[in-house]
Amino acid sequence: MHGNSDANHGVARASRWAMWVLGAGALFYLLTEHRAHLFGWLPFLILLSCPLMHIFMHHGHHHRSARPDQSDKGGDSDPQSAHKHY
Repeated sequence: MHGNSDANHGVARASRWAMWVLGAGALFYLLTEHRAHLFGWLPFLILLSCPLMHIFMHHGHHHRSARPDQSDKGGDSDPQSAHKHY
C-alpha cells in the first residue's frame, strides 16, 4: 500500500512539471508571435491592476468604523469586525 502512494506522488510531481513546461512554452509563443497584440492590452492591464490591488491588498488596513457604540480606547473583541465599509 505504501508503494502506491509513492507512485501517485511521482505522477503528481511529473504532471506539475509538465504544466510548468507547457505554460512556459505558451508564454514564449505569446511573447514572440503576438507581441503587438499583447502590448496593445498593456495600458488596460495597468489600469485594471489598480482596482485589483485595492480588492486583494485592502485587508491589511483594518479600518475602524466611527460608530457611537465603540470607543476609541481598547481593541475590538472580534478582529474580523474591524474591517467593514460603511
